[in-house]
Amino acid sequence: MLSYMLETRVFHQQTSIKKMTHIENIKKLFSKNFVENPLLETYEVGKIHISSGKIIASDPLISPDHPAFAPLFPKGDFPVWVHKERESNCIAYAEIIFDKTQMAERWELALSEGQNMTDLKEGEVFGYPVESGMGSLMDWDAQMVLGNLEQELFHKKGVDFMGIYEEFFHSHFFDENGAIDQFAVLKPDDGKPENIVAFETGYGEGFYATYLGYSKDNQIIKLISEFIEIGMD
Repeated sequence: MLSYMLETRVFHQQTSIKKMTHIENIKKLFSKNFVENPLLETYEVGKIHISSGKIIASDPLISPDHPAFAPLFPKGDFPVWVHKERESNCIAYAEIIFDKTQMAERWELALSEGQNMTDLKEGEVFGYPVESGMGSLMDWDAQMVLGNLEQELFHKKGVDFMGIYEEFFHSHFFDENGAIDQFAVLKPDDGKPENIVAFETGYGEGFYATYLGYSKDNQIIKLISEFIEIGMD
């Protein structure tokens, strides 16, 4: 479950690294326009609005100013799916599909500006840290809107401000009866189109990589954030 007791934020650099997951499994699972694996159960989350073409994957509670990935993505509204590991009922992957008519011909690790694959040692990746148990996908514009909301709530409530998780995120995941779901589409400003897809990350805290699938004509057609590696025999 999401940890909503986080009281302080820790700022991390996107250049953090950890042991690499196997990109071959990503290729086998997600190169087609559907996912077929008995270890996974798939759920449609909703649509993410991409306005600037710059996408951010982060823990929004500890990295409110997280850098966007370097490539520019298609603009518009695109479907988001989560894939749960059946045995644990934990989210293993979050997926954005930009073009469902094509298959991914090649996959690359998603990089931000200033990151270079040649800087990595064997078995290492760039990714993002999660300390709250929650990850998110959003446009850069949505990150700005979320930051504005936090500032508005802080100035409005003063000492009664409980933090952006309690003030905004919590009600989408918990109600008086307990947990609602493991994922949600949130709008930090009802008057604007920007939204955020938030979800529990695997078994909770960790360090997570994101991968991009490209078509034969070099267009990005999928984005996959991985939280639990599901092996393919």
